[in-house]
Amino acid sequence: MANAEIVAIGSELLLGQIVDTNSAWMAQRLTALGVNLYFKSVVGDNPGRMKEVINRALERADIVITSGGLGPTQDDLTREIIAEVTGRKLVFDEILLDQVESHFKRRGRTMTPNNRRQAYMPEGAIRVKNPNGTAPCFIVEDSRGVIFSLPGVPVEMKWLFENEVEPYLRRKFNLAEVIHYRVLKIIGVGESAVDDKIGHLIAHSSNPTVGVLALPGQVDVRVAAKAADKEEAMKLIAPVEAEVRSLLGNAIFAVDDETMEKVVGKLLREKNKTVAVYEDVTCGLLADRMRSASAEHFLAGFISNGTSSLRAFLGGAREPDRLAQTIRDSAALTDELAWCARAQAGSDFGLALHSIPDPKSQEQNLARGETYVSVTDGKTFKRLTSTMAGRGQYDRTRMTLNAIDLLRKALLDGMS
Repeated sequence: MANAEIVAIGSELLLGQIVDTNSAWMAQRLTALGVNLYFKSVVGDNPGRMKEVINRALERADIVITSGGLGPTQDDLTREIIAEVTGRKLVFDEILLDQVESHFKRRGRTMTPNNRRQAYMPEGAIRVKNPNGTAPCFIVEDSRGVIFSLPGVPVEMKWLFENEVEPYLRRKFNLAEVIHYRVLKIIGVGESAVDDKIGHLIAHSSNPTVGVLALPGQVDVRVAAKAADKEEAMKLIAPVEAEVRSLLGNAIFAVDDETMEKVVGKLLREKNKTVAVYEDVTCGLLADRMRSASAEHFLAGFISNGTSSLRAFLGGAREPDRLAQTIRDSAALTDELAWCARAQAGSDFGLALHSIPDPKSQEQNLARGETYVSVTDGKTFKRLTSTMAGRGQYDRTRMTLNAIDLLRKALLDGMS
C-alpha cells in the first residue's frame, strides 16, 4: 500500500492567520483511497526550510502532496524548490501561460507581468490545468516518489484533488484497497473510562484498528478497516463495533456524521413533540442547537442575563408566593424555568439550562461552577447537575450537549 505525506506551504499558516483545513480534507480523501498518511508538515515561505521539508518527505513517502506557494508573488517558491529538490531546471511553458491568460480573459481582467511566473514548472513535469484559478499545477515523477503541487486556495485544491490527483493515484499505484471507518459517539463517559472499557481492543486490534478521540462533552471511538471495498470493510468493522456497543451501551448516542442535534431532531419528528428552552450563561447556544435540530419542533428560546430578567420570565410561575424561596434553591429554580418555558411557548417539553460560574475560576475549559439542567412535560421532571460552569466556548458546548442529551433520554424513556 502506498504511503503519502502532505506538505502545507505558507508563512500565514505558521503565523495562525489561516487555519490549515486543506490538509485535514486531503487526509480524509487519502484515507478513503486506501493510502497511508503517516506525516503532515507545515512550512513557511523560506527556501531553505522548504527544501529540507520536501526532501525529507520524498525520503519517507511514495506520494508527496504540496499545497500553496504557486501564486505570482515573490514569496511563491514551490515551483523553484521542487525543481531544485528533484534536480531539474525550472522551464517556461507556453501551454501553462495560455492557461493563465485564458483565465484572466474569462474574468475580463488584465494580467499583470508577474503572473508569467506561474507558467514555469520543473523540466519534464506533467502539467495539470486548473480551471478554477490562475495557478497551474504539475506532477513530478521523481526516482524517490511522486510530487503533486496543488494551489492553497481550498476550492481550487479540492477540485484538482478529486479530478486529477485521485484518478492518477488509482492508476499509478493500482489502488485496490480502501480504508473505511465507523465513528461511535459517546456521552457521559470520560476518555479514561472509555479506554478502561475498550483498551484491549485499542491495544490488540490490527485490522480493524480502534482509536479514541476526546471532544468537549463527548468521546469518539473510531473503528477503521482496510479492505477491497466499503462493503468488505464494514464486514470487518461489524464485530468490533458490536463489542464496543456491548461495553458502552446507551452511552453511544450517534454514529459517523450524526450529531446530538440530528439524533434529537429525528426523535422529535418521530414522536411529533415540540420543545422550548431557557438558558442563561450559554447565551443562546442551546436555542441555536435546538433550532438546527428541528426548526419546526422548536417553538421558543428564552435567554436571561440577570436577576431582573429571570424574575420577569418567572412571572407565570406555578407558585408565585414561593418564588423568592425557589430562586434561592438552584435545582428547584431550574425545574421552574423548564416549566415556564413549556407553559409560555405552549410546547410539549420545556428544557432549562441554568449555570452559576465560579467567579474565581479562570479556566477556559472545565471551569468550576454549578450547572443545573431540567426537562419537563408539565407533569414529571428529569434532572442533571454538574460541578462545571464556564463561559468559554468549550464549556458552553459541553453544557448544551449535556442538556440536549437529557431531552434525548426523556424522549427515549417515553416521557409524555
